Amino acid sequence: MIVVTGATGKLGRLIVEKLVTRVPVERVAVSVRDVQKAQELAARGVRVRRGDFSEPKSLVHAFEGASQVLLVSSNAAAYGGDTLAQHRSAIEAARSAGARRIVYTSHMAASHSSAFPPMLHHAATEQMLGESGLAWTALRNGFYAESALLLLGQGVRTGVFEAPEDGKVSWTTHDDLAEAAAVILANEGQYDGPTPPLTAAQALDFGALCDIASSVLGRPIRRSTVPEEEMRAKFAASGTPAPVIAMWLGLYRASRDGEFAAVAPTLQKLLGRAPASMREVITGQLGRTAGHVTTAPSGPGV
Repeated sequence: MIVVTGATGKLGRLIVEKLVTRVPVERVAVSVRDVQKAQELAARGVRVRRGDFSEPKSLVHAFEGASQVLLVSSNAAAYGGDTLAQHRSAIEAARSAGARRIVYTSHMAASHSSAFPPMLHHAATEQMLGESGLAWTALRNGFYAESALLLLGQGVRTGVFEAPEDGKVSWTTHDDLAEAAAVILANEGQYDGPTPPLTAAQALDFGALCDIASSVLGRPIRRSTVPEEEMRAKFAASGTPAPVIAMWLGLYRASRDGEFAAVAPTLQKLLGRAPASMREVITGQLGRTAGHVTTAPSGPGV
């Protein structure tokens, strides 16, 4: 049985939906904090059990019978929680339940020295997996395209996108990454340890994204570079929590250092098609919302 955690979240839900098209539904289970939010999955034949990263005993029950556990990374640190403690509990629960393999949603820039705080958590979790005694796969996902749309929101409304100096990022959609995860889960053992970067075909900085948005909207979106401390003050004035501010500013620093600039053909090979481009993503989003893109994000999706 394949158990997917976080299956009521955006990525986890997409993984389940794509997984049940590749393996019999009776081989798919989910671990969720609120089982009521997963009733649609239960109606389709997916086993639904309550599992909370902060309650290790609940995870052992939720993982019962698992051959593989898909561990969707926790974003607890953005809200004052302990991401690594939650990941450690999930790894120990998977081992207690007798799982053979853990597949973890990591990131292409996972490292112990990244300027972007979540990458430190990904690197530490990969280290825990390596020491767990279990087989494991780390999905080195590209940066979520949705994060770019969230950051672009203010610029779309005002015509000026303000941010510190940045670098190129391999923006990649949740949908493509979820499909790749489902393919890897359905073909156990395809990758041991970290995968190559799972990215779209092109890395773009925010200047390029503004150019795309300008062409889609038919009006200019100007890229304005502002000092980091000025940006910090703007985030704080909007009520953004300090840990989230640190993440967003770390994103710009890390991108300047080239941490997110790599592109690789692995995702396209897994999908059997070209991953979605940012022009497609921006065109689709602005077309649906007539230019009203959400802003004041709670934190980068990584």
